[in-house]
Order: sequence, then structure tokens, then C-alpha cells
Amino acid sequence: MGNKYIDSSIFIQGILRSDNNCKNIVLKIAKREFTGVTSVLSWDEVTFITKKFLGKDQAKIEGDKFFKLPNFIFVDAKKNVVLKAQKLFEKYSLNPRDAIHIATALSQGCVEIISDDSDFDKLEEIKRIPPDNLK
Repeated sequence: MGNKYIDSSIFIQGILRSDNNCKNIVLKIAKREFTGVTSVLSWDEVTFITKKFLGKDQAKIEGDKFFKLPNFIFVDAKKNVVLKAQKLFEKYSLNPRDAIHIATALSQGCVEIISDDSDFDKLEEIKRIPPDNLK
């Protein structure tokens, strides 16, 4: 199955809503059915949203677990990725963080992003897979 980019929404929905589809994606990665790729900036999104809705203590727990996830490639947000994100931001009117996610995915050769964010459907460079389509 190769490497698939995992949008932060997958982690967040698994935490906030106990979404089984999202939890199963992380489990498939742990079982090495494919390798997960995500930006280190996903940590910020996961902890920020968790803190907002579940409190600081739960955000600490989830933030600590994030980088311990097995079979994940965590990609630094380097200048070349952000420069590519700028071009995607301009071309597709994406939110800046979404543009960084796509630029990160492309920098790692990912052709698919697993996300519940339909904003990614308009991109030519990558295919979005909704979490409920990956069973």
C-alpha cells in the first residue's frame, strides 16, 4: 500500500469523537499495513484542539503519545516545504496549514492523503481518501 499522508484531522477525530474509522487507520499503520506520514506540525493541531475541548491534562497525554506512534514518518517543516506550501496556498486558496500538509505529503512522495477535509478534493497533485473509505 506504500506511504500515505495522515492529516491531523484523523488524529483529532480519533481523540475527540472516538471515531473508530480514524482509530482503525492508526491501528493499520501500527500493524504495518502501510506507513503513515505526517508533519511534525500535526502535533500542534492535535494538542491545541485537545486542550480546547478536553483540557490541558488530556492534551499533555495526547501530545506525549503522538511521537510514540509506531510506523510513522514525522516530517520537519523546512523552508522548501513551506515555499511549496505558498504555491499551493496561492493556486488552490487553501488554508495555510492545509497547504503545509499537502506540501509535506508531496515532499515525501505521497500520492494519497487520508483526511475528512473535503478541501483537499480540489487538488490535482494528490488524492484524498476519506477515513471511512479505508476499511
